[in-house]
Amino acid sequence: MTRVADAPAAATAATPCFSARAVTKVYGSGPAAVQALRGVDIDLPDGEMVVVLGASGSGKSTFLNILGGLDTPTSGEVLFRGEDISRADPGQLTEYRRRHVGFVFQFYNLMPSLTARENVALVTEIAEAPLSPEEALAMVGLENRLDHFPAQMSGGEQQRVAIARAVAKQPSVLLCDEPTGALDSATGVRVLEALKTVNDRLGATTLLITHNAAIAAIADRVVIFADGRVREVRKNADKRLPGEVSW
Repeated sequence: MTRVADAPAAATAATPCFSARAVTKVYGSGPAAVQALRGVDIDLPDGEMVVVLGASGSGKSTFLNILGGLDTPTSGEVLFRGEDISRADPGQLTEYRRRHVGFVFQFYNLMPSLTARENVALVTEIAEAPLSPEEALAMVGLENRLDHFPAQMSGGEQQRVAIARAVAKQPSVLLCDEPTGALDSATGVRVLEALKTVNDRLGATTLLITHNAAIAAIADRVVIFADGRVREVRKNADKRLPGEVSW
């Protein structure tokens, strides 16, 4: 198998960024087994902003973790730009994550003893062709907060530092799990604006998991999970700017 890390820098028009076929995920065995995914089939084009909706336990976070190489399916196939990541070994998945994937989580996971600049530099020091910390922080509107520590910043600013850290290595894919879940509406909009800027400028395929249906308005594509399956996929005919969304 071709190394996952050697996948083309950009997918062709005919090749989705991700293609999943009959993907299942079962945790445990016997009577205690939990079937998190029950046969997921989906193609996700390159470069889109995708919002993934679903109730807790619907399988959306499990699917995101599989796309990000943090987990592997029990059965089925997942391709990243034509390369099979569902059968990659741990070393290949580590390389895939390092070279291609940025993660943003609900809780910021910043190092409290490091400044915003230094938190972002943790990634730029190991990436192949990174943005500078200053460039990454400017992209999310924090060029004036470079030398502030997390305790000196609001929750929304800390989340934007986390986004800057994720995008500093110029990933092909940005995976966001409830990035506005701990934020109020006004602060959440600032975070969504930062994600849109990254999607527009870097062209990173961006998947954003949320319980908040209002956020779907900013997406190119909306994917709805229920009971471990993709219940609906729709193109957004009336895409809105983050500033036009409230909840």
